[in-house]
Amino acid sequence: MTGRAAPDPGLPRRVADVVAGIPPGRVLSYRDVAELAECRSPRLVGTVMARNPTGDELPWWRVVTVQGTLADHLQTEARERYREEGTPLREDDRHLVRVDMDRALWTPDPPEA
Repeated sequence: MTGRAAPDPGLPRRVADVVAGIPPGRVLSYRDVAELAECRSPRLVGTVMARNPTGDELPWWRVVTVQGTLADHLQTEARERYREEGTPLREDDRHLVRVDMDRALWTPDPPEA
């Protein structure tokens, strides 16, 4: 026994549903997606998104770190998408794209009871 938890077969669908629900011009952090998708780790959200087992076309650029950044290799395409959507941005000290989290963070409506 390795001590690892069994994989959650419903996790990819929950992650995809949360990410697909982020409106244009808004973002969530990996931590936010993990919380909303009932996932144990923001890193696991990144892994699920990278593998994309649902095959859904997801707006990956709307999921960023809590600092509002993405991996360097995603910067160029993300910048174009942010401009198209009007996502509030800041330039960082390396002149890479950084989402203005104070203005762009999306707060989803709570589920109805």
